[in-house]
Amino acid sequence: MALFARRREAFGRQDAAALARDYAPDCVVESPSGGVHHGPAAAEQVIRTVFDALDVKTHEESLLIDGDSAAQVVTLEGTDSGQFLGLPPTGKSFRIPAVFLYEFKDGQIARERRIYDFTGLLVQIGLLKAKPAV
Repeated sequence: MALFARRREAFGRQDAAALARDYAPDCVVESPSGGVHHGPAAAEQVIRTVFDALDVKTHEESLLIDGDSAAQVVTLEGTDSGQFLGLPPTGKSFRIPAVFLYEFKDGQIARERRIYDFTGLLVQIGLLKAKPAV
């Protein structure tokens, strides 16, 4: 699907506006870091916030498309280089697996659900302390 090739290129450029153009006007996006937001403008704001705070790259492991639905398995990795959650950058790196689930309508993303270990991300970049399991 051309949409995913376009999104990979836009993500590589950290182009939030280009990524937002793929969302339908009434889209719903669910994200551990951004919560639930509606519409392309809100999606762009959340994406831009992530790009401003994290030097992040995505590595696609698999992409399954079935009609108007898709599942994308990726690894997100990068460095805390900005004001993530309003806190000073730690300079620490992270690497987390993620799954993005999509529903399409008229060639645009109508619903996106991002699934990843947000707590693990915070621990890896040093914004959350974890106690070892006993």
